[in-house]
Amino acid sequence: MFELKILTRFAAAHQLAMVGEKCENLHGHNWKVEVCVGGERLNTAGVLMDFGDVKRHVADIIQELDHKFLNELPFFQSVEQPSSERIAVYIAEALQQRLTEPGVHVTRVSAWESDDACATYILP
Repeated sequence: MFELKILTRFAAAHQLAMVGEKCENLHGHNWKVEVCVGGERLNTAGVLMDFGDVKRHVADIIQELDHKFLNELPFFQSVEQPSSERIAVYIAEALQQRLTEPGVHVTRVSAWESDDACATYILP
């Protein structure tokens, strides 16, 4: 299998219930996001897909999150709260909907809320 990885960043605020005193207060992070897409075959150009296409799709998704209060976004209202885990799921699902290349799928998304803590959503 081939896998491509891109990195991006966004800043946003959230408020989490029942995960610890500090996190229950409104607070923000400068998230780093790692996105991986994979597939079994290369296209006729000899690549899985163009990095520029992956970056463009991910940039569109990140724009929906950047400098927002995540708790107020519809997706996060429907899943209780915008944890790092759920941010990774949101990005993975939104990207998968945008991918049109045959045989290419999202394999994993990691949402880093600090330099030493991240949550990763790994797709089957």
